[in-house]
Amino acid sequence: MFENFQLEMVTLPETTLRVRHGGSGPPVLLLHGHPRTHTTWYMVAPILARHFTVICPDLRGFGQSVMLGDPHDYEASSKRAKARDCVELMKHFGFSNFFLAGHDRGSYTAFRTAMDHPDKVRKLAILDGVPILEALERCDARFATRWWHWFFFAQPDKPEQAILADPVAWYRGCEESMGTENYADYRAAIQKPETVRGMLGDYRAGIHIDQFHDLEDRATGRKLTCPVHIVWSLRDDLEELYGDVPAMWQPWAELRVSGSGIDSGHHMAEEAPVELARELSSFFAS
Repeated sequence: MFENFQLEMVTLPETTLRVRHGGSGPPVLLLHGHPRTHTTWYMVAPILARHFTVICPDLRGFGQSVMLGDPHDYEASSKRAKARDCVELMKHFGFSNFFLAGHDRGSYTAFRTAMDHPDKVRKLAILDGVPILEALERCDARFATRWWHWFFFAQPDKPEQAILADPVAWYRGCEESMGTENYADYRAAIQKPETVRGMLGDYRAGIHIDQFHDLEDRATGRKLTCPVHIVWSLRDDLEELYGDVPAMWQPWAELRVSGSGIDSGHHMAEEAPVELARELSSFFAS
C-alpha cells in the first residue's frame, strides 16, 4: 500500500498529523472523509503521484492525528482550524500554494481552506459534498431521515456511548471493498475512544460554528476565487436530494463551477479509484 510513499508524523503549530506523501511535480493535498483515514486514497494517490507530489494526512482528530482539547471545543474542531493545519502542512513540505481535493467531511475542510486562504489553493475539487450551510438551510424530512447522523453526532456524550459499545458493528466497513490494509487502518482508528471523540467533534463544529462561518462569507459577499470542480457518486444520494450538484456550489464561487458524476457508491476513492484519479488529474492539469 502506497509504494514509494513516505509515512511520518508532522508536528504543526496547533497539532500533529500523520501524513503519507510521495511522487513529484505540482503539489496535491487529498483530504479524506468520515470515518476513514488517509489510507482511503491508497489506490488514487499512486496514480496521481505519476505527475504530482501527493500529500495525504489524517485530518485533525481522525486516524492517528492528534485532537487537542475537548471535543466540545468547537473552534478546535472547526473547519477553519483544520484549514490552518492544511496550510501549515503544505508549508512544512515547502509549498506556498497547491491543488486541493476533499471528500465527504474532508470537502468541508477543503472548502474552508480555499475560502480562508485564497492565495494558497490553486484549484479546488469537492468530492461528494455540498456546503454545510446549504444542507442545513434546505433540511427537510427526507434529508433528516437520510443524514440523521449529522444531528445525532452533534449531541453531547451520547454518540460516543453508542459508537464505542461496538465500533466495528456501528460503522460496518467492508474489508472486501476497502482492501485489507486500508480496512485494518480504518478499523484500528474507529476503536480508539479519542479518535471517535475527535471525529464527532467535526460534526459538532459543523452544527455549532462552521455554518456561521459560511453565513459570514455570504453576508460579506466573499466567494471562492479559484477554479472549482465537483465530483459526486451516482449511486449515492446527492443528485436525488439536490438535483444539479454543481449548481449548489455556484453561489459560493466567482468562476463557473464544473462537475461530473462517477459511477460508484459514496466511498469513490475505494470503489472507483481509476475514474476518480483520471477526473482529478484532468482538472488539476488543465
